[in-house]
Amino acid sequence: MEKRLKHKTAIVTGASRGIGRAIAFRLAAEGAQVVLCARDANLLEQAVKAIERDGASASSLAVDLREMDAAKRVVDFAISTYGRIDIIVNNAGATKRGEFLQLSDEDWADGFALKFFGAMRLTREAWPHLQKHAGSVLNISGVGGRMPGPQFAIGGSVNAALLSFTKAMADIGIRDGVQVNAINPGSIRTDRFRHMMETAAAQQGIDVETAERKLIESARTTRIGEPEDIAALVAFVVSHEGRFLQGALIDMDGGATKVI
Repeated sequence: MEKRLKHKTAIVTGASRGIGRAIAFRLAAEGAQVVLCARDANLLEQAVKAIERDGASASSLAVDLREMDAAKRVVDFAISTYGRIDIIVNNAGATKRGEFLQLSDEDWADGFALKFFGAMRLTREAWPHLQKHAGSVLNISGVGGRMPGPQFAIGGSVNAALLSFTKAMADIGIRDGVQVNAINPGSIRTDRFRHMMETAAAQQGIDVETAERKLIESARTTRIGEPEDIAALVAFVVSHEGRFLQGALIDMDGGATKVI
């Protein structure tokens, strides 16, 4: 594989599992030095060791991005470890699903605290370093930001805010020489997705494979995505080959998004 990101330093949030972990592994394989961030120190350590076994470079910082000073700590760690920051992948954040009237103020505040405010603060803190190296910001949002559903009021609102933030920062990025884009994943085979399918299967009295097939049919999509699908797109977008992308909101969802 061509090392398209050699000598680059990338920060990936939510990198202990699922999409974030796959992104961290792919960027490392592309030659980047990767800082993995999440709350679970043990899972982060396992991921770093696996990356290093493959001959790539990685380090980790266990941090809760909901905390006000967390973004600064991440940026300071990356600079002290690698001396530069070229790529930020804002992937952290999961929001609570449920009926609107059953969602509390705390549920809404927590949904925005990690995925939106965590991404905003990290972008703001890293921006001067990204300016120095003509860097990239890539926000991992979600199809719910464009096609929200009744069980996804919080997630749809947070994702929509993140897409708006992407557009605003992309315009600033033109002035400052920083690339800013977003990817909207659809249904991706993560631990959270598996749990959702297991719950759906139990409620319907069917097996998980049937529940998954019914989801694909009802959503009219090609298949369920893999974390590696998103990781491959991330690697392209932040490489020199994807540099013409600016302010792009890219749906990678097997055709789930039906709107223009």
